[in-house]
Amino acid sequence: MTAIQILHNPRCSKSRQTLALLEEKGIEPEIIKYLDTPPSETELKVILTKLNMSARDLLRKGEEAYKTLNLKDTNLNDDDLIKAMVKQPKLIERPIVINQDKAKLGRPPESVLDIL
Repeated sequence: MTAIQILHNPRCSKSRQTLALLEEKGIEPEIIKYLDTPPSETELKVILTKLNMSARDLLRKGEEAYKTLNLKDTNLNDDDLIKAMVKQPKLIERPIVINQDKAKLGRPPESVLDIL
């Protein structure tokens, strides 16, 4: 089993490009379709630590749920935002590649090469 995982949305072009890039490098990552099996709050906190990002940085601000849940409210803390992302996984920016204690957002796809 590989240590490399990708939080993947097959409908997202950046996610598909990142997966293809990994495969071109001979890497067969564990593919996690996070819309089907979203991370738990604890798992998302671990991922954020590996990314060295805040929850707000990982939010997809163009999603309808971002607007309807009023997630732009700066009074919301990371725990509030993490709960929203777990309930509405579309809010999680993608793709995320995880290699043991490191993670990288695949925007652009080539950025994940830093952690391989």
